[in-house]
Amino acid sequence: MKKYVGIFGLSLLLMACNGNEENSSATEKSGIVVATTGQIADAVKEISGDALTVTTLMGPGVDPHLYKATQGDIEKLDKAEVIFYNGLHLEGQLQDIFEQMAEKKTVVAAAEILDKGKLLDDANDTTLHDPHVWFDIDLWKEIVDGIGDSLIEEYPEHKELFEKNEASFLAELEQLKSFAQERVTEIPADQRILVTAHDAFNYFGDSLGFKVSGLQGLSTESEYGVKDVENMVNYLVDNNIKAIFVESSVSDKAMNAVIEGAKKKSHSVVIGGELFSDAMGAEGTHEGTYIGMYKHNINTIVDSLK
Repeated sequence: MKKYVGIFGLSLLLMACNGNEENSSATEKSGIVVATTGQIADAVKEISGDALTVTTLMGPGVDPHLYKATQGDIEKLDKAEVIFYNGLHLEGQLQDIFEQMAEKKTVVAAAEILDKGKLLDDANDTTLHDPHVWFDIDLWKEIVDGIGDSLIEEYPEHKELFEKNEASFLAELEQLKSFAQERVTEIPADQRILVTAHDAFNYFGDSLGFKVSGLQGLSTESEYGVKDVENMVNYLVDNNIKAIFVESSVSDKAMNAVIEGAKKKSHSVVIGGELFSDAMGAEGTHEGTYIGMYKHNINTIVDSLK
């Protein structure tokens, strides 16, 4: 499968690290891989097993839309042999860095292997696509397959291990899909309305039959105002929605404003729980894996809305 490399403007931030270029071009690889988000890193780890050293740049509670690289991040990226990132403008502040790094090593925009016809458009700009593709398990399986192909190309000596691990992980993802579909049936069809802080769950909604509404747009860089809060309050009242959800990587200030607004209209709304959207849980926890994160979200949503 073809690897897609981000093409962006040059970044002066990296010039201080150019002295390490000799190490990056060494013929003997040590198996150092860096991934931006927890979701991407989890896929790399599942496929590579113990064969590679995988570092995640963005931890729990980190918003990739707003994330800016530290000097420590630049050093990690400079030492890496392969860099994986989501792409589709999710990591908007890092674009120049990826382009600079791509001049001397393999840099893969994992989500950009997908056929554009399978992507959801940004409602405010049809030239952009929704980057939150990990919430459609079928699309995520395609991305996992692409990550596997990239790893095999970079480290052919581990081909058999990578293929075995990938097949096992894809089977687990298929089981996860069945689990999610079964749990969703517990919610009456007319109550499958998911209201969150920002539009991270549209792929989730499309794949599992939810109406999805977010206070902010696809990126948390977009601002929300009093009118947006008023519109959301009216939406909750009109549809008799009793529970809304906060996100681990987004401040709950806006959603609390929505709850207060609904209260003024004598409509009671509660926080149904915290969902993992752009970031996963802490490393070493069940929610710190893709499967655990997805199950947490499904269970939280179903238990609150059924």
